[in-house]
Amino acid sequence: MTIREQLEERELEYLSPYASFSRESRGRERPEQECDIRPVFQRDRDRILHCKAFRRMKQKTQVFLQPKSDHYRTRLTHTLEVSQNARTIAKALRLNEDLVEAIALGHDLGHTPFGHAGERALNSVYHFAHNEQSVRVVEYIERQGKGLNLTWEVRDGILNHKTAGTPHTLEGQVLRLSDKIAYINHDIDDAVRGGILTEEEIPKEIRNTLGDTGKRRLDTMVHDVIVHSMDRPEILMSEEVGQAMKELRKFMFYHVYLNPKAKGEEDKAVDLIHRLYEYYLTHLELLPEQFLHAIDLPGNCREQIVCDYIAGMTDNYAVKKYEEYFMPEAWSK
Repeated sequence: MTIREQLEERELEYLSPYASFSRESRGRERPEQECDIRPVFQRDRDRILHCKAFRRMKQKTQVFLQPKSDHYRTRLTHTLEVSQNARTIAKALRLNEDLVEAIALGHDLGHTPFGHAGERALNSVYHFAHNEQSVRVVEYIERQGKGLNLTWEVRDGILNHKTAGTPHTLEGQVLRLSDKIAYINHDIDDAVRGGILTEEEIPKEIRNTLGDTGKRRLDTMVHDVIVHSMDRPEILMSEEVGQAMKELRKFMFYHVYLNPKAKGEEDKAVDLIHRLYEYYLTHLELLPEQFLHAIDLPGNCREQIVCDYIAGMTDNYAVKKYEEYFMPEAWSK
């Protein structure tokens, strides 16, 4: 019996009957020989961790555009915090940690530069959603167009991590909640650091339910999910904590996500993305060879491929290409 087979046996003995078992995965679109050490979801996690799109997230905006402090979250640090929350919940519920971690590490691979401002910019010129783009990254873009060939369960969790999604595994459901828990709490921390918000401005009734510090809120939400999902075929929060989290999310949208002080530069970022998009549409020859070849593949079009290329850019690289195409050379020195 290989090490992988031993690990699969342990899953059957230890995990919840509602967990996703590696041995019972729906598999990959392209069949592969099994690893003798790692179960399928662990292999998927490793593939995501080592792909280029994962590394680029360190220079992609979470909420604050080009912050001066090194302590604000980036898309990469957000991803790691989501993963930590999801693994804590999955371990307590005896779900498959490898699967939940793979989904967590891959859920934002398709995010644009400049955060949701970049996403809105691309969606205004061609249909674009970062969860769908994350699936495109792992299926068609990584490894020079070959994709990572991930299992169905991981791709399903990535696709359905947004609020409107319906993950088909409990691990995917854990990730969907963990994403919200992470960004609500760390965005408050960043907003306080940036002088956008104070803890005292959060409505008292929300603080009474969830806690009056980031640590206490995080602890409340994670515990609530675990307690109300234990030995059940779905991932739940209590009505009280779930409603308080929704109210806190609404509060954050009004006071932070739509706050001119925090988002005042977003119009410039949107204009930058729009101009790059139009420029590449009329100068396709500037795209890397991989993207040029992809235009003629079934289901693709020039607009989609230009979106693929721009979405993969880091903030810094997008600014660099904008300066290269639109700024007089003497001004950029």
